[in-house]
Amino acid sequence: MSDDGTSRFQAGQTGLVVRIPDAEPAVRAWRERFDPSAQAGVPAHVTVLFPFLDESRIDERVCSALADMLGSHRAFDLRFESCGRFPGVLYLAPEPGTQLRRLTEVIADRWPEAPPYRGQFAEIVPHLTVADGQEDAILDEIEADLLGRLPFTSRVSSVDLMVHDGAKWRERASFALLG
Repeated sequence: MSDDGTSRFQAGQTGLVVRIPDAEPAVRAWRERFDPSAQAGVPAHVTVLFPFLDESRIDERVCSALADMLGSHRAFDLRFESCGRFPGVLYLAPEPGTQLRRLTEVIADRWPEAPPYRGQFAEIVPHLTVADGQEDAILDEIEADLLGRLPFTSRVSSVDLMVHDGAKWRERASFALLG
């Protein structure tokens, strides 16, 4: 993996995310140091579906279907008041996660060739990654800092389609939720 962390991403990869701008004051400095997706241009977010379809497959019909599907789901609030962990990963845990899981399920059902995280995990666990690939001591330090910055609430009113151009992630489209 290169030092900037972008080698884990390939040109043409896409993902669907909900941006969480309210998290940036708490997580930006940590993510810039310890999250390869931040180093590759992705803002603080909770993933809805990654990877999605290759960019070459995303046409007006796919965008229209996403707009229709996502536009039928109501906007909602997420509260972030605790951290969670996967091996080597520290994340903020959004509550409730039900609406996020539902968005993932609906899109993955429509495009079964794009299962969440390539089908590696049996359970969908919504999360906002802060640090990835780090030792527990570093994760402990980050978590201690973050706990003093929680809780906060963020409104989710859209889902963004992000595309990796070979160097950085860029927004290709944004799909509004209802209301």
